[in-house]
This record gives sequence, C-alpha cells and structure tokens, in this order.
Amino acid sequence: MGAILIFDSGLGGLTIYQHVRQALPNHRYRYLADSARFPYGELSPQALIDGCVALIQQQIEAEPVDLVVIACNSASTLVLEPLRAAIHCPVVGVVPAIKPAAAMSYSKVIGLLATPGTVKRAYTDELVAQFAADCELVRVGSSELVWLAEQKLAGKAVSRSELEPILAPFIQQQADVVVLGCTHFPLLRDEIAQVLGPRVRLVDSGAAIARRVSQLLGDVGTGSEKFDASYYYTGQTPDPQVWAFLQQQGFRCMEKWL
Repeated sequence: MGAILIFDSGLGGLTIYQHVRQALPNHRYRYLADSARFPYGELSPQALIDGCVALIQQQIEAEPVDLVVIACNSASTLVLEPLRAAIHCPVVGVVPAIKPAAAMSYSKVIGLLATPGTVKRAYTDELVAQFAADCELVRVGSSELVWLAEQKLAGKAVSRSELEPILAPFIQQQADVVVLGCTHFPLLRDEIAQVLGPRVRLVDSGAAIARRVSQLLGDVGTGSEKFDASYYYTGQTPDPQVWAFLQQQGFRCMEKWL
C-alpha cells in the first residue's frame, strides 16, 4: 500500500501529521515541506497553485501514495480542485475551523488568526456566510507568526512582547473563541493562550482532518503496514534542532527534494 503524503510550506503541517498519526498509527508517512517558497501566505494565487501541484505530482511519481493531505490553510483555499484534477488519489484540505468556533461562542464575537492570504480569500468569506452569519468575525492576518512558529522549533524562544501587538484586536473586540487558521499556529498554542487569557478558547482543524483521513482510508494498512516516516524539503536544510524535533515525531529519514 502507498503512504500518506502530508504537504505544507514548512513545519506547520506537523500539527496535522500528529493528529493523523494518532488516528492511523499503522501507516507510512511522507512529509513534503516546500520551505523554498515559505511562507505561502505571501505568494500570488497562481504561483501558489502551480508550484504546489507540480511538487506533489513529482512526489507521487517518485512514490505512489494512498492519500494527500494539504496541511496548509493558504494552499487549501486555492489548490484543492486543481490538484484533484491532476492526480488520482483522494486529497484532503485544511480550512479554518469557522463552523465549530461559531457554535462554541457565547458572545458571538469570534476571531480568525491566519495568514494574510487566508483571511481575505473568497473561500473564507463563504465559510463565514454559511456557518457564522450570526457572529462578528475579527480577522487578523500575520506572516510574522508563521516565522515565529518555525523559529520556535529551531530553538528560539517566542516572547510575549512579539505576540501582544498581533493578538491585540481579539482582546480589544472581546472575542471569546479564536480560530487558529494556519497549521503553524498550534505550534504556538501555549504562547497565544497566555496572551489571550483563559476566557478565550482556541480551536483548530487537526482532529477533524484526522477523522476525515480515517474515513477515506478505512482499514487500509491496518495490521499489515509498519509505521515509518520520511521528511522531504525544498530550500535550505533544516536546523539540527528541527531535525531533533522531527526524530521525536518518528521521522527517520530527511532528504532534500529538488
């Protein structure tokens, strides 16, 4: 059987990988980080689409997979349909958890913390219209947080003073639920929670994606596959601290891709 391919612009998709691996431990995993074009939130839509589809096609040609997870909100808002038209296995995307956030909110003021691209996509507007029409949505788009999450895994401490100006709109407008609408942001969950305080609940899509992958794959690989995980990347070689973290997550091979 093929592997599960998890794709992101960098390390944020590891938050999705953790949920999927917990749900499906007896699988092979391939993680492809397009670090050369990181962060995706600053790319033009067509450049994002073309690059993602080409990289994933090349990876699948090198090693067939059972399923692809686009573990990036910025990419998922644009890439899913072109990719599904180009390959012949299921594709699962990650979208901001607007629906559960709206259901959880008491004040009906919810926040969306995502990349600049995701907060202004038409897809996000459609989610809000469908699932949160009765809520006020506070949108914050930040590429700086994406960099801070990557730097945290490389061993750099994230200070409260770096986060407070970014998160201030949620406090000022009294959001009681904030959607972590970028897969990098759960890497900073503890730091974000400290700034926003205990009355603000944080929600992301990791568990929902794991359920969807489980539904699509069913019992494929269960009992017949042995877990293994390989990490592929474009651009610069990850720092030693990052490789140490990847090893803790079960990765035993790291290779430059293209």
